[in-house]
Amino acid sequence: MSRVAAVTGAARGIGLAIARELMADGWSVAACDILEDPLRQRAEELGEAFRPFVLDVTDEDQVSETTREIQDSMGPVTGLVNNAGITRDNLMMRMGRADWDAVINVNLTGAFLMSKALSRGMMRARNGSIVNISSVVALLGGAGQVNYAASKAGLLGLTRSLCRELGARGIRVNAIAPGFIETEMTAELPEEVRAGYAERIPLGRMGTPENVAGAVRFLLGDDSQYISGVVLPVDGGLTT
Repeated sequence: MSRVAAVTGAARGIGLAIARELMADGWSVAACDILEDPLRQRAEELGEAFRPFVLDVTDEDQVSETTREIQDSMGPVTGLVNNAGITRDNLMMRMGRADWDAVINVNLTGAFLMSKALSRGMMRARNGSIVNISSVVALLGGAGQVNYAASKAGLLGLTRSLCRELGARGIRVNAIAPGFIETEMTAELPEEVRAGYAERIPLGRMGTPENVAGAVRFLLGDDSQYISGVVLPVDGGLTT
């Protein structure tokens, strides 16, 4: 019987790369995303191991219903990757409350709701691993990103607190802090901006979604059985 992992924000970008990596490692993936059309398309391409679940992670009732459906149809979930995230960048003095709330709700509250819903089964099984996808912005800050940085820093506090709450039940909780990664979001940046980012990175280049996915696979897998509460930068040395 294959292991089951739930991945949020799995329709594209880093989330899709994580799903692919886990599937290659023998996991079945409950792929959750609010973007229904690309999620269904990925499911047609990737086959039965990629099970699509249309989900708004900010809606507590939806999270409860969907996680119950995942476990009823796929079996016990022993891996959770909280990857769903959005940006609404602006300088603080120009940022509206709606943009603050939207980012906090998706990036941080969504991870809380998913962790709360799925950790119950992990606690009963005394086995599980949760990986929260944070960001180097949580460590460095970012002008024009007070909402995003706060949400991603909040994930670090969530990670360390859940590590202490859930460890006695055999559940590990870790975070990954990706740096500048080649995604749809960064592809929209002007080339000179992208070049400027690369110059700041000791390895001299931006990372790929697969770089992040490999780290997730490690933290969900058996080789990290005694690792919990850590924040793993995947950033080419940016935060060194």
